[in-house]
Amino acid sequence: MKIHHLNCGTHCPIGGALFDGTSLSPLARVTTHVLLIESDKGLILVDTGYGLQDVQHPHPRISKFMRGLLNIRLHEEDTALRQIEKLGFSAKDVRHIVLTHLDFDHAGGIEDFPEARVHVMETEKHAAETKRRGFLPSRRYRPLQWDEVRDWKTYAAGGEDWFGFDAVRDLDGLPPDILFIPLPGHTLGHAGVAIRTKDGWLLHAGDAYFNRGELTQCACCPPGIAAYQAVMAADRGARNVNRARLYDLKSRSDVRIFCSHDAEELKALQA
Repeated sequence: MKIHHLNCGTHCPIGGALFDGTSLSPLARVTTHVLLIESDKGLILVDTGYGLQDVQHPHPRISKFMRGLLNIRLHEEDTALRQIEKLGFSAKDVRHIVLTHLDFDHAGGIEDFPEARVHVMETEKHAAETKRRGFLPSRRYRPLQWDEVRDWKTYAAGGEDWFGFDAVRDLDGLPPDILFIPLPGHTLGHAGVAIRTKDGWLLHAGDAYFNRGELTQCACCPPGIAAYQAVMAADRGARNVNRARLYDLKSRSDVRIFCSHDAEELKALQA
């Protein structure tokens, strides 16, 4: 398998380093890390970031509140579809989309790939469909982004051991080297996606954490993004437990962990 690391949406909240830990300007740079995998099963996306329709018709696909809070920069060339086309492929070449969760900044591009099967944890799909009442749930889950999807495949949590984590294996139609790793907390059905490569495992941890400093001994996190995580967490206790477990896992030399929104992690992996 060949893996491409893409940025499919940039958030620039006011606060600079208070959100990303490094910016010298008043605006932060928070990326949306998407994987494009070339496999013998066709192209596979892990998350999609924002899609073409988000760029062309941001309201009501993305709430005005989230657009303002995160200062979202929507550009057509950043969408997964346009980046895939730049690599010489087309939308129909994407056969599978594996989602860490269904938040608006992770699932906006699903409908750009109408022939793809969409894989997600069943708890997450249930929450997105039935638990949208309230200010934050109604703004994180935006059904307009995925209400035309007809080929869903959902999975129950639990399964075989993967370095001390439960692993959901044998994802329908996917290579055996791609696993779901349930990591609830940020959302009720949130999961990481593990990919076995010739150099070891990659774990896309989604929004299990937001900044690389959280997987250090001090568990350091810029205060702005820490506050955002705390507000958005569906289960703060579970999120804290899973972050600590990821810190322990990071000590392994055969597993490389990264999250969705750390620009420095993305830059290192692209390099």
